[in-house]
Amino acid sequence: MTLSCYCLKQINGLILDNNSEKQGVNEPELRLVFINYITSNSPIMKASAIANHENSFQSTGLDSDGKKFILTDGTFKISGTEETIQIMNCVRDNGDKSFFYPEETFKKKIALHFTMGYLKGDIATLTKQYVSVPFVIGRNGLIYNLFASKYWSYHLGKTAVGGNTPMSKECVGIEISNIGPLKLIGNNLVTTYSDTDVYCTTAETEFYTRLNSKYRGYDYYATYTDAQYEAIGKLIKFLCAKYNIPKNFLFEPDRYEIMTEPGFKNFSGIVTHVNCRTDKTDIGPAFEWEKVIYMVNSLEIRQVLA
Repeated sequence: MTLSCYCLKQINGLILDNNSEKQGVNEPELRLVFINYITSNSPIMKASAIANHENSFQSTGLDSDGKKFILTDGTFKISGTEETIQIMNCVRDNGDKSFFYPEETFKKKIALHFTMGYLKGDIATLTKQYVSVPFVIGRNGLIYNLFASKYWSYHLGKTAVGGNTPMSKECVGIEISNIGPLKLIGNNLVTTYSDTDVYCTTAETEFYTRLNSKYRGYDYYATYTDAQYEAIGKLIKFLCAKYNIPKNFLFEPDRYEIMTEPGFKNFSGIVTHVNCRTDKTDIGPAFEWEKVIYMVNSLEIRQVLA
């Protein structure tokens, strides 16, 4: 089980998400209880073990809750190009569709997130309680499609600029499997869930990056793999072509800041969770944007003036 970046919390059946609140439950308190719960009930995952973890999901189709998924690989043409993209259809074996709304909505943005978790937990959390996205990208670069991207689910949060419902409807969400911000304790980098949850050591430089200055409270972040960057770039190209979304990226430093409500509402292109929430860290300057922009081959990078 994972505490994802859109803050779905589940503790023994008690749920608080971004589009509903349980009366009398304080969100920060619930988050603390949840973190204590997962760190005492879930195995600690080191970065070096993630490949085997993801291979296990691919071979068994079982998420961290024991739910079974049917995985079917598909190849799709990227409209207007000679390129193709591999996408793994990932659907519940019992046909459960209770985590998204089968309502076609107009799409004008692509919103990037990271999961703050690991693949099996990511899939488990994203297939419950109407907080989800159509695409999850594993560290091995596999793209998992949980539901048709023409439909929608909540993924930005109740405090999102422009409103959770209208913005979630018009943004195609992509979750990148990544543990997110890290804390330095001794020679270890630990997750934000627990000071004993060691992600990697400082010697394992392939698993983390250190920023020159802190971004939203953290200067260490987990890295993404080359396979993920390639998958993200291809998926953005695919979705931009499919929904006629402009290949627009924000300039730095606006790319890492919250946008004004008119700016976010009016923008068409690629955004991230930090552009509509001040309490999020996905996705900031630890992400190698130039790799994705190069892959998307955007000829126009427009500054949003609002």
